[in-house]
Amino acid sequence: MKQKIRIGFVGCGQFAKHFIPLFKAHPACEYVALCDKFRERAEDYMEKFGCDRIFDTFEEMVASDDLNAIAIFSQRHIHGQMAIAALKAGKNVYSAVPMASSIEEIKEIVRLVGETGLTYSMGETGIYRPAAIFCRQKYASGEMGKLVYAEAQYHHDMKGLYHIFERTEKEAWKTIAGIPPFFYPTHSTSMVLSSTKAHALKVAAFGYEDTIDPDIFGKGQNLWDNPFSNSSMLLKMSDNSIVRISENRRVAWQCPETYISAFNCTKASYEFSLVHHSYLTMSGDKYSCEYEDVSDLLNPSELTAHKGEPDYINNFVHGKWGGGEAPIQKTSRLPKEFDEMPTGHSGTHKFMVDDFCQAYMTGKLSPTNAWQAARYNIPGLTAHESAMKGGVMLDVYDCGDPPAHLEVLHEDREENEAWV
Repeated sequence: MKQKIRIGFVGCGQFAKHFIPLFKAHPACEYVALCDKFRERAEDYMEKFGCDRIFDTFEEMVASDDLNAIAIFSQRHIHGQMAIAALKAGKNVYSAVPMASSIEEIKEIVRLVGETGLTYSMGETGIYRPAAIFCRQKYASGEMGKLVYAEAQYHHDMKGLYHIFERTEKEAWKTIAGIPPFFYPTHSTSMVLSSTKAHALKVAAFGYEDTIDPDIFGKGQNLWDNPFSNSSMLLKMSDNSIVRISENRRVAWQCPETYISAFNCTKASYEFSLVHHSYLTMSGDKYSCEYEDVSDLLNPSELTAHKGEPDYINNFVHGKWGGGEAPIQKTSRLPKEFDEMPTGHSGTHKFMVDDFCQAYMTGKLSPTNAWQAARYNIPGLTAHESAMKGGVMLDVYDCGDPPAHLEVLHEDREENEAWV
């Protein structure tokens, strides 16, 4: 029998705390270790979650024979170099988004995964969100025809990040806050690209030059001389469709943060606004549409339970009732050990952990494997280059499909694989 997962978490920040308990509970995992440059953070999580060991450094963790996997929850701009180091050390990798901050790093991750056969999974919430599942299922059935135009966005206003001042030095915070929005594009790209299975060919983009925080954005103010807090791109796709992606950090918006606003095809279209999910289909030979409200299928069940209350929508846009699962999400395929555990980001956390564990135990590829993750990340990196050059159109590099002999776990499967 294959050895169970023995995983080391690098980075014990605000996000990791949602995933350490899930890995500990998963029946395919038997050992969880921790590492953080501030040891007190690791000690806090060690006590809180009952983990097995603390490593003093990332290098020590990667070299340890006690581990066969690394979970990367460090600052986003160093994910790529850490993934490369872990893969070279023979470790499987679960990485928070993004995959990497350069195309060269992404190419190297893909190469290493292809050569070693190690499991790589990017923990991207987008493909597990209800809207992506709905569009993916309807599109795969042929009911929607061919995609013409889609748009998706991730809104995370900077004001929601100011609290980081309280726990880090300003210069370190500027590094986090000043990162180009399109270095973190995957919440948006993954929803549309996973639905169509197409990939980007060309991109043109523009950025919003931020003047509100001049000590964060602009030349010399961050590691990338990035002036943009908001960016939008147009993609020409391999299936002939056009896709608009926006990543906004200075925008008057709170929730929902990540969503598909339009998925318009030749036979049917999906659109969303706030709590309203609409599905329109062309009816027969007549030039008319049939409307279906699919909100109860796609909204979190907890949100639907409050529908009709006076402050229903106002509570939702302030972040209430939006973290749990929707009826369309196949929770029946998750391990029973997850049943009473909390989730987040529209009920996606458990699916991401389970897919990494199942990919490792079965030898199949995670839905967010290295090749697919590359297709979610690289358009954004190229789009930032376009925006910095005033919107010139650029070719988007493609790492290609996974090797044909490797099977990919289906994102929308209804049952567990036999992995234990």
